[in-house]
Amino acid sequence: MNIAVISRGENLYSTQSLLKAGLARDHEMEVLEPSNCTLAIEGGKPTLYYCDEIVDDLHAVIPRIGASNTEFGSSLVRHFQSMGVFCVAEADPILRSRNKWTSFQILAQAAIPLPKTFLGNAFSEEHMLDQMGKAPVIIKLLEGTHGQGVILAETYKSALSIIETLNASRVKFVVQEFIAESNGTDLRAIVVDGKVVAAMKRASKNGDFRSNLHRGGSSEIITLSQQEELIAIKAAKALQLGVCGVDILQSSRGPLVLEINSTPGLEGIETTTKVNISEKIIQYIERNKPTSFK
Repeated sequence: MNIAVISRGENLYSTQSLLKAGLARDHEMEVLEPSNCTLAIEGGKPTLYYCDEIVDDLHAVIPRIGASNTEFGSSLVRHFQSMGVFCVAEADPILRSRNKWTSFQILAQAAIPLPKTFLGNAFSEEHMLDQMGKAPVIIKLLEGTHGQGVILAETYKSALSIIETLNASRVKFVVQEFIAESNGTDLRAIVVDGKVVAAMKRASKNGDFRSNLHRGGSSEIITLSQQEELIAIKAAKALQLGVCGVDILQSSRGPLVLEINSTPGLEGIETTTKVNISEKIIQYIERNKPTSFK
């Protein structure tokens, strides 16, 4: 098959890993830089140009859409969908997963356990904080990634000040309970085609509460409990993502889903677990090859 990775970073680990996995299974692989794509409707049909050449021979695409390029990236993915190209992650699930509040609403509807969370534009900031209980609390921008836009407010006064500032600036955010017993750790599970294919435990570096590897956190391989695995699979299904990363907190009342990532980084988890996740993604494409591929 002809498979393209949609990526703004051809030399990034995740992009290169996917290219190598596809080539190893005898597929034609290429990288499409979104800024070089021109979307059009011609003769009533969707058309796509890469630089000045028409693109009409792809069977599947693997979106690696960064947070800063969500709007155009998701539009590009939707264009491929309209052309009958199989997309590892479709446009609407990407958009839903990128907005933290939207994803929480969908997960709650599917009865998936979550930390207590409030949308930031409450009628009363004081009432919202009272309902959260004692400080500290976590304040998150709706579209932050890699731990960016995540604030730990350690006192009631600091939380109130931050919330009032964000509301005055018209910044969208959520307020979430702080799970102290997780002790700066979380679990990252990679779900591919309804199965957990790899999992690791991440721990924050000293002085930080965020466990993201991009922020200097450490990781170790872990075997999920049956409950943790089922929750990860259920979360991916709720957001209709064939491939995603599910972040889980271990709390005193059981596992809680912290976040869903439609474009999970592969370097940390492939290095930690030694699992070739890219190959699992290519195999997922093979099982869902479009009818246009003979």
